[in-house]
Amino acid sequence: MQHIPEEFSLIRRLPPYVFSIVNELKSKARARGDDIIDLGMGNPDQPTPDHIVKKLIEASKDPRAHRYSASAGIPKLRRAVAGWYKKNYDVDLDPDTEVVTTIGSKEGICHLMLSILSPGDTVIVPNPAYPIHIYSVIISRGDVHSVPFTRDSNILEGIEKAVKETWPKPKVLMISFPNNPTAAVVDLGFFKDIYELAKEAGLIVVHDFAYAELCFDGYKAPSFLQIPGAKEIGVEFYSLSKSYNMPGWRVGFMVGNPKIVSALKRIKSYMDYGIFTPIQVAAIAALSGPQDCVEGVRKLYKSRRDKLVEGLSKSGWDIPKPKGTMFVWAEIPEPFKSMGSLEFSKLLIEKAKVAVSPGIGFGNYGEGHLRLALVENEKRIMQAVRGIRKLLNSY
Repeated sequence: MQHIPEEFSLIRRLPPYVFSIVNELKSKARARGDDIIDLGMGNPDQPTPDHIVKKLIEASKDPRAHRYSASAGIPKLRRAVAGWYKKNYDVDLDPDTEVVTTIGSKEGICHLMLSILSPGDTVIVPNPAYPIHIYSVIISRGDVHSVPFTRDSNILEGIEKAVKETWPKPKVLMISFPNNPTAAVVDLGFFKDIYELAKEAGLIVVHDFAYAELCFDGYKAPSFLQIPGAKEIGVEFYSLSKSYNMPGWRVGFMVGNPKIVSALKRIKSYMDYGIFTPIQVAAIAALSGPQDCVEGVRKLYKSRRDKLVEGLSKSGWDIPKPKGTMFVWAEIPEPFKSMGSLEFSKLLIEKAKVAVSPGIGFGNYGEGHLRLALVENEKRIMQAVRGIRKLLNSY
């Protein structure tokens, strides 16, 4: 009988999610009958807009749509993507050579790393980071060079230093703004600096733009591709999960440099047969149809943000209001800092009946923080605030 190794080399490099510890505690608490308010996973709680659902139902009734689809995306969807970019950012895209659809952004990022990295290639990733930005590189047998991305650090200087100190020179820079988990935002000038730095260093820029439209207080997130020449060196990912309340539909896209788009198309042609065609048709309705639903999503998260941040501020936990994303990135209150983010997250479940994501789960520079997702209604958010206030007062 063939011997099965005790552990596989890749799996050894993929630690269990820290979040799974919190999820297990949350499940046990709920099994005991505790009412746990879940601000952990960034899983939108609102329904997908009716006009998108209706288009899915309509397209699903056509038997021709039940067959294998196109891994790169049906032509009409790629044209809709190009039109969406032109309308929102005045960026011109060739739908045939500069657009590829993905089964959500996680799949696209992971397959992109597989298609452009060789074993041992280095990717610069700001830390803390959305886990797939790190582990897509690991899965592709690449190496990650983490750059501290904290309140006290200068991310541009950190990236520049990483480029100079890494040998062989790094191949890719992975960034994401508005940022998950920190909710940090940037202006077009930042992207111009990134472009110039990357062009001089010979870096491919991969920008995850998942929270493009979740912006508040008059801020509008720029696209990296708005920088003249950006398509020469980089690509950008977008997902319909958040802006259109379509997380379970698993539909997104990557746009930009034709050579990089071609590489992802090639590997996807081996890996999958594309998204179910009726979902792609519904995605066209999302991108090309009425956009008041997006404004509704934006207002919802802003209102929840205000309730949470202002409520915690009255409890003595001061947190800056984020200008983007559906998250609040909070420094652990002083009396609890020595516990660390994982232990404090456990305490919040036990005493406040609130589940959050510990900062350490996003990388070592996330320690000392928590990420709170705005995925419960305002009544439940205020219930969470009361539970946290009670905990803070008890100490």
